[in-house]
Amino acid sequence: MKRYMNLLMVLVPVAVLAGCSSTKVAEKPAPVEDRTAAVATTKPSAPVTSGVEVLAAPDKGNFSGDAVVDPMKDATGLLGKKVVYFKFDSSEILDDGLAIVDAHAAHMIKNTKLSITLEGHADERGSREYNLALGENRAKSVQQLMQLRGVPASRISVVSFGEERAIDMGHDESAWAKNRRVELVYK
Repeated sequence: MKRYMNLLMVLVPVAVLAGCSSTKVAEKPAPVEDRTAAVATTKPSAPVTSGVEVLAAPDKGNFSGDAVVDPMKDATGLLGKKVVYFKFDSSEILDDGLAIVDAHAAHMIKNTKLSITLEGHADERGSREYNLALGENRAKSVQQLMQLRGVPASRISVVSFGEERAIDMGHDESAWAKNRRVELVYK
């Protein structure tokens, strides 16, 4: 009798599992489009700006001003801003930083010979190792956004200085806010 019970204990779960199995033929998986090669080899017809209005330089033929302003030296435009700031203990890019990164990404897409170094920084709070990691994470956040906008990874390098290169040597929130940054440095 025990032997029959043991046999039933094995056969019942097997029968249940067999009854639950499907006889449906496996379907072919949906096709997946590989866009990695397309991003690296083709230029987008218009830069992705995520709601940011990018103004183009006027046509030289129709321009009646004194001189064309170099967008990289125009301190009033987004390309003149080469620093992205962060909140305390965060590597999330703020809205004003998104606009700056978008403008620089669009500029790099138009100028394929440019490369950039993203220098990550942190304020003095936290250990040296922690601040180096935080500076790196901030720079990598900017790098990822630039890559999403179409800039090839081969043209972007990342370095972290942690708390070592402070802009403001003060010991208050105002100074710390200036030191929590990523600087965009063209090579």
